[in-house]
Amino acid sequence: QVQLVESGGGLVEAGGSLSLSCRASGIIFKAHIMGWYRQTPGQQRELVGAITPVGSTYYGDSMKGRFTISRDNDKKTVSLEMNRLKPEDTGIYYCKAHDGPRSYWGQGTQVTVSS
Repeated sequence: QVQLVESGGGLVEAGGSLSLSCRASGIIFKAHIMGWYRQTPGQQRELVGAITPVGSTYYGDSMKGRFTISRDNDKKTVSLEMNRLKPEDTGIYYCKAHDGPRSYWGQGTQVTVSS
């Protein structure tokens, strides 16, 4: 059974920082691209950042320079460091693992940035 369990969401003031973590089980972690996505009401889920098994990273345009994604293949975790947060970063952040056509999602964690 595949499980992706996110942690670390919460409330932070604009300009602050927050770290998210996602622990995976039930998959060959090192074979999967891991990513963070976020969803706000009325909007489609958008890419925040993704990291390949060998460590190449990709970010959504508004996250570049502020967010950093990393992974630990031994611990089967993917992390997201978020800095200089803005109110528009508010949303539910989801962890995703995918390997070709198969993808798995976590349950999401709420991030709220107050102005």
